Amino acid sequence: MPSTVYCSIVSAEKEIFSGQVENVVATGTIGELGLFPGHTPLLTGIKPGPVRLKLEGGEEEIFFASGGYIEVQQNAITILADTALRADDLDEAAAQDAQNKAEKELADNKSDIDFGRVQADIQETAAMLRTIRKYRK
Repeated sequence: MPSTVYCSIVSAEKEIFSGQVENVVATGTIGELGLFPGHTPLLTGIKPGPVRLKLEGGEEEIFFASGGYIEVQQNAITILADTALRADDLDEAAAQDAQNKAEKELADNKSDIDFGRVQADIQETAAMLRTIRKYRK
């Protein structure tokens, strides 16, 4: 059995990562996923949060995906993210401001507010802040 598998992370704008990895860990819509070489083919949604890649040689890279899909094939893992960023590129102050703005919008309780969008914004920024705080130690 091979010790690595090709992985790519692609957002709507560009490819963020491509290369050989020992494993991938992400949160799918059905729970936490640990994907290794030889994993059974799979297609599932992913929830906003961290995507951890253990690179060939043991180094780890962390990304943030705002949602999307993971496709696992015999020789490749593809993460099609709505938005994807390297964890090091995340701006904690901007994420906190975005969350505060969304929470204020929800608290204003105006009739023309799109509650679903605001709730999704709050969940996404909360996941981004958790990722920042957990992996920037």
